[in-house]
Amino acid sequence: MTGEPVLLSADSGGVRTLTLNRPHRRNAVDRDLWAALRQALTEATHDRAVRALVLTGADGAFCSGADLTSGAQDPRHPLDKVRDLNEVAVLLNELPVPTVAKVNGAAVGAGWNLALGCDLVVATPESRFSQIFARRGLSPDCGGSWLLPRLAGLQQARRLALLAEMIDAEEARSLNLVTWVVPAEEIDEFTADLAGRLAAGPPLALAGTKALLNEGTDRTLREALAAEARTQTVNFASTDVSEAYAAFAEKREPRFTGRWFRQPPTEDPPCAKQ
Repeated sequence: MTGEPVLLSADSGGVRTLTLNRPHRRNAVDRDLWAALRQALTEATHDRAVRALVLTGADGAFCSGADLTSGAQDPRHPLDKVRDLNEVAVLLNELPVPTVAKVNGAAVGAGWNLALGCDLVVATPESRFSQIFARRGLSPDCGGSWLLPRLAGLQQARRLALLAEMIDAEEARSLNLVTWVVPAEEIDEFTADLAGRLAAGPPLALAGTKALLNEGTDRTLREALAAEARTQTVNFASTDVSEAYAAFAEKREPRFTGRWFRQPPTEDPPCAKQ
């Protein structure tokens, strides 16, 4: 591993992988890692070649939360430090492509909330999770207070946040906080296949679907229906809808590009070059 706090893989089939890279601290997050992650997510947001993103950690751990040892050396006001977390949480939530957290080992505190901020979470039986904040005299951050009740329900969110228990992957899955639990020796292949399938999907439709689902819990039914109508109109203005119908008629897999139907064809998207 290099000394970079976040490693960017070479994109493969439209999939970009970001690896938290402080293995000597179990990928605990310090100021440099937050800054690198914010930059990497910003670049992914604006790079149309990225069709899906995988977030993982180096050397058998996902992220053990904030690095408390480095915090003592950071002279900034605590509010400025928290703003770093907030910017990353918003970028991850609003990223217009599907995101997958590949969790090996521990995901603790802000590290767990980074995983929960992804659209899908893949873990192994060895993965462990904790909202450890209360043990440190703190309250949840990095979006945990917003994510936990929406995913696990209010009662379980209270339990996890107030008691700061460590739970295993199967219990996390039973609480809707992990999507799949797969053997450690299979997680790389499983995640690569999953991310590849997401990257091959219709980019405009998937971006719209993410936004509808993320915002739906705060809307009335009428507001949700109006948002769905606007999103569907955007979808129909792309070539992906006609491509889907053509692929169905021709009994082949569709090749989605997200192009406007009046936009001239360009080079095939990365996911088509396989």
